[in-house]
Amino acid sequence: MNKPRVVIVGAGVAGVEAARGLSRTVAGAAELILVNPARDAVHPELLPQVMAGVLSPDQVGVPLAETLPGVQVVLGTVTHIDTDARRVLHDGGVIDYDRLIVAAGGVSEVAHVARVAPYSFGFHNVGQALQLREHIERQISLAAASTDPFERAALTTFVVLGAGYAGTAAASAGHSLAQSIAARDPRLRDQPIRWILADPAERLLPDMRHRLSRTTARMLRWQGVEVRTHTSLGQVTSQGLRLTDGEFIPTRTVVWSFGVRPDPLVTNLGLAAEQGRLRVDEYLVVPGHPEIYACGDVASVPDLTRPGKIIPMSGEHALRQGRLAANNVAASLGYGSRQPYQHRIHGSVTEQLLRAA
Repeated sequence: MNKPRVVIVGAGVAGVEAARGLSRTVAGAAELILVNPARDAVHPELLPQVMAGVLSPDQVGVPLAETLPGVQVVLGTVTHIDTDARRVLHDGGVIDYDRLIVAAGGVSEVAHVARVAPYSFGFHNVGQALQLREHIERQISLAAASTDPFERAALTTFVVLGAGYAGTAAASAGHSLAQSIAARDPRLRDQPIRWILADPAERLLPDMRHRLSRTTARMLRWQGVEVRTHTSLGQVTSQGLRLTDGEFIPTRTVVWSFGVRPDPLVTNLGLAAEQGRLRVDEYLVVPGHPEIYACGDVASVPDLTRPGKIIPMSGEHALRQGRLAANNVAASLGYGSRQPYQHRIHGSVTEQLLRAA
């Protein structure tokens, strides 16, 4: 008899964890295929080190084929999933499946406001981390050469919008980087280097434990980052931006760390969606399709602790959902028993991000 085939779409945090879990439990009893555009996976906690220049891009990639024994890695971008025929279509061919885990992750969006587009950056992948590093170096250099105090202030002011994982790490690592660059130039001896982290929520890392949130805020303020909660973007001009607390901030740098949305692949599958994410039950199963599972940023997972709410998008949730998807797929093949997704966050991914920053 042919072995059942399990196909995993995407090698982000959730996809890699799903593949790793299945490789440990059913690799000999099922055919495992991971479809991803790149050969390597990058962990988000390494991005601050890339921006700081501690690690080069080729040092942060994790080779999928070498780290996932028993899993066939297919290089390709998935363009469509035929849920009736149970086929995954990618730019290199077609793959049939018996079980499918959709873990395509999210795509980052930078708000392309025309007046500040040249100064807008994301912080969700290696390319964006490198671009932000080069931009910070350039701003500090321009500030040192400028004799206009207002222009100097704008060049040395950096605003991060969104205090989730990416924003918190970007503000912490960026502030340290900018300070170290400025300290090497005597022309900037008395020039303040401002980093502002703003979020409309009542606290940083709103889906984490309050203790970790408070500790993070204290650490950032001690470092010199200005933390603004209950604050979001009000108005954008060619000279800077005004926050909803009323302050106008002259700046040439805006880091948009809240611009992550589920991969658009999921919107064209003809499956039930919520907030652009595939609707699943507490076992990560797509209703009406017991052979399809979804996890991570593309999955609208119900929060069993808050009826009617869904689990927020985060690296920690993606990690745990990927592991659960592997467990429940294995259970569907006769190995173990399936479990529901419980909303418990221990902060491991966030703590890694902050330590790395």
